[in-house]
Amino acid sequence: MSINEELIVKGKLSDNERIKKESNYLRGTLEESLQDPITGSISPDDTQLIKFHGSYQQDDRDVRDERRRKKLEPAYQFMVRARITGGIVTPEQWLALDKVAATYGNGTLRITTRQTFQFHGVLKWDLKSTIRKINEAMISTLATCGDVNRNVVASANPHQSALHQEVYEWAKKISDHLLPSTPAYHEIWLDGEKVVDRLKDLNVVEPIYGQTYLPRKFKIGIAIPPENDVDVYSQDIGLIAIIEENELKGFNVLVGGGMGMTHGDRNTYPQLAKLAGFTPKEKVVDVCEKIITIQRDYGNRTDRKNARFKYTIDRLGLEWFKEELANRLGWSLEESRPFKFKHNGDRYGWVKGENGNWHLTLFIQSGRISDTDNYPLMTGLREIAKIHKGEFRLTTNQNVIIANVPPEEKSNINKLVKKYKLTDGKHFSALRRYSMSCVGFPTCGLAMAESERYFPKLLDKLEEIIDEAGLHDNEIVIRMTGCPNGCARPALAEIAFVGKAPGKYNVYLGGSFTGDRLNQLYKENIGEKEILDTLRPILFQYAKERKRGERFGDFVIRAGFVEEVKDGRNFHNQKEKLKR
Repeated sequence: MSINEELIVKGKLSDNERIKKESNYLRGTLEESLQDPITGSISPDDTQLIKFHGSYQQDDRDVRDERRRKKLEPAYQFMVRARITGGIVTPEQWLALDKVAATYGNGTLRITTRQTFQFHGVLKWDLKSTIRKINEAMISTLATCGDVNRNVVASANPHQSALHQEVYEWAKKISDHLLPSTPAYHEIWLDGEKVVDRLKDLNVVEPIYGQTYLPRKFKIGIAIPPENDVDVYSQDIGLIAIIEENELKGFNVLVGGGMGMTHGDRNTYPQLAKLAGFTPKEKVVDVCEKIITIQRDYGNRTDRKNARFKYTIDRLGLEWFKEELANRLGWSLEESRPFKFKHNGDRYGWVKGENGNWHLTLFIQSGRISDTDNYPLMTGLREIAKIHKGEFRLTTNQNVIIANVPPEEKSNINKLVKKYKLTDGKHFSALRRYSMSCVGFPTCGLAMAESERYFPKLLDKLEEIIDEAGLHDNEIVIRMTGCPNGCARPALAEIAFVGKAPGKYNVYLGGSFTGDRLNQLYKENIGEKEILDTLRPILFQYAKERKRGERFGDFVIRAGFVEEVKDGRNFHNQKEKLKR
């Protein structure tokens, strides 16, 4: 009997487990909630279930206090997230999603750090129409949130054309295989055949997930060395493509990565995924399925703060995991094979692929695609989509690649790029081009501080410092989140700001440029002035004392500002030292 089977027998489960168990495979009372004309919200249980369908209930926090004073309910709205494996969309799909954002959302598209789009500001009355229109573009929202495997990300590698395509195909196979099997999504959103009674008592509805799905969310990413643009060490399952003699042989398998934690709770921490071995490519789908079932059976279902796969691996041990995986597969992973990462950013500007086509990577600040007075970004990309004959690739660094542009079409794309002032960010500092942030206020219910709206202003002031220090063209990975949930993968950044309260952030230093080392807490709960006063002397010291080719994250460890840490279980040690 597994740990979770014992817990079910004893009845010691978190409330989310009750909700899932009683939901009849993710149906709950969603249809009734959507039809309730009295409120713009849905029932508390349904707010958990709707995540599995690709949406979060939120409210506009900018007007929350005012509406409370007027005795009005919060300004409820919904975020809807698309499932776009590997971040690839056709021009036709781009135009369709652009129209969805304009018709039902707040008029913007937001690229997430998981290589897909989010739509913000959707009202309950428009939710079904929004999801239906997304599906009409041959894109789903199923399982982009919730306690299941989410959008599978893959390197947006713009130059190794054949290899990128093959890796993308494996990402698609993994993603499709691990989708929930319940017909509830089609019933509720797409008016599918009602089959509730027929399936209610059958155990075959979810052959992989079972009745209560996973203990928490689950993420899979595929990296193609030397690019670690997907931050493969942050994934529950990280797959590293192994190329030998220009052929994809298979994948090194990493397990147990994850970025989220809770302020003040030492039992929560970010963690790097651990190398478990190598699988031939033909067996990778089965490997991912069996790993999922291990987390299904042994993940913590009593405490959601400790329910991610990283805690399962840390609690039971890597060797235990490898033995359990071998038992389920009927064979053991091979020894891992050599690989090397050089960076985890995007290649901006035009890059020529092996097939002779061109790829243009544009810098998108915090992934927000919108039109402003001086920057018609959304309009420009819309016009490009009307003539583009290749595809668009969304990157896990929140940027856009106008991909597979035939040589004869490159000049036409360039004309539109110039007309609408689209940019690869060359006029920005390298620091900004390596920046990333989560949404934060006003829509994220978990946010403790600003993120997307504030980060560009802080970068303006940091750019003044780095220009003065002579570091304008030096790449430094810098990230901001409004809370410690880790959506922008801050624990891997060389410099990170994690929201603690409005206007206050924890500052972390010392992640690696290649994404294989955690950073450490350096300053706690400080505002903008102290952030700038803190970083200024460190940046100047880095400019003066760095060794040839030394990255900022490596320098702050060598100079003694923070200690090196590769295991998340030691993540909080620096905080104790700061107190002393």
